[in-house]
Amino acid sequence: MKIICIGRNYADHIKELSNERPADPVVFIKPDSAVLPKEQAFYIPEFTREVHYEVEVLVKIKKVGKHIDTRFAHKYYDEIGLGIDFTARDLQAKLKEKGLPWEKAKGFDGAAVIGKWLPKNQFEDLEQLNFDLSKNGEVVQEGNTSDMLWSVDELISYISHYFTLKKGDIIFTGTPAGVGKVSPNDYLSGKLEGTEMFRINIK
Repeated sequence: MKIICIGRNYADHIKELSNERPADPVVFIKPDSAVLPKEQAFYIPEFTREVHYEVEVLVKIKKVGKHIDTRFAHKYYDEIGLGIDFTARDLQAKLKEKGLPWEKAKGFDGAAVIGKWLPKNQFEDLEQLNFDLSKNGEVVQEGNTSDMLWSVDELISYISHYFTLKKGDIIFTGTPAGVGKVSPNDYLSGKLEGTEMFRINIK
């Protein structure tokens, strides 16, 4: 399994971090060791003082595909999820300043929260999905997949031209505005169309 993540896929998030709007999807990968085990708390690593939450809609690939046309991308997934791309923002800023890869800030142990999965056929329109993240009971991020610069199917097509997609691969499709810092004793919960998908304690 590989975890393929998309950066800068929501215009409002690009603005809040003062990033440049990309001409193509920004792609990076997290190792499978980044997945936070189910029911386990997230422990802030000792190498960072500024871990940010980034809630994202997830897609799980169901069969092998390469050079997938956007028209056929819907045939490669049946499940939709919600998760968190935890980011060591201070470390990422240092790496970006030097033009270095982000992996240390994005792929550390526990940096990928993967909630439960729901069948995509229970949703009327995958390009109109509402989702949100609450911190300590207060909503801090809200998004709708209609605001993506590139849709799920467009992302699958794009990614498959560089990486062969395999059964079980997971795509993190990008985060909306509202990212922020987590602190010990915080708790986070994410909802997709009103259904709670995960709940995480911060240590």
